[in-house]
Amino acid sequence: MASGQGNVPAPPVPATDAASAGKEPRTARGRRTLRAILDAAAAEFGEKGFHEGSISGITRRAGVALGSFYTYFDSKDAVFRALVRDMSEQVREHVAPALKDAPGQIAAEQAALLAFIKFARTHKEIYRIIDEAEFVDPESFRMHYATTAERIARRLQAAAARGEVRSDVGEVHAWAIMGMNVFLGLRYSVWQEDVSPEAIAETVAAMLAHGIAPGT
Repeated sequence: MASGQGNVPAPPVPATDAASAGKEPRTARGRRTLRAILDAAAAEFGEKGFHEGSISGITRRAGVALGSFYTYFDSKDAVFRALVRDMSEQVREHVAPALKDAPGQIAAEQAALLAFIKFARTHKEIYRIIDEAEFVDPESFRMHYATTAERIARRLQAAAARGEVRSDVGEVHAWAIMGMNVFLGLRYSVWQEDVSPEAIAETVAAMLAHGIAPGT
């Protein structure tokens, strides 16, 4: 969430996390229907926002009957909560392979940002949906950012143990990196795509490695 990149197929989220309690799909067909509803909800809320978006709009986009929606979700609020978790998981799944293949932690943060910028360019709706979650579902909003920061903190601390970054890295560093990535995605993926993702990621990696003081 690069220009010219196709949409990355969304991985299926765990049914117990996606559907309302007690409504998880039990068949492959059910999981496909749930996936279609979540994708349609992303398009509906991304275009119209939560308050103007509707269940009927979601079902029309998904090509499913209204009853199919209620098979998996109790309400518009329920599908929105599931969507926030789903989009957070999509980001994680999209970035994870880039981290795995990186030769060191600075390279890993560069690869993670590159992957995120590309994801955001093909999933611009994530910004509107996550921003609205602050007011529609504050718990999911906080969870999205808290779990992302926790993942960054864990990988920084593991890198510190390997001697790849300074030994005192912690939560503040993790939130700083996450915040930087979020606003870079907003500026260079949602507002404009006037700088290549590679150039953005290289600039940030250099800043992480050397800081911005003179002569560094």
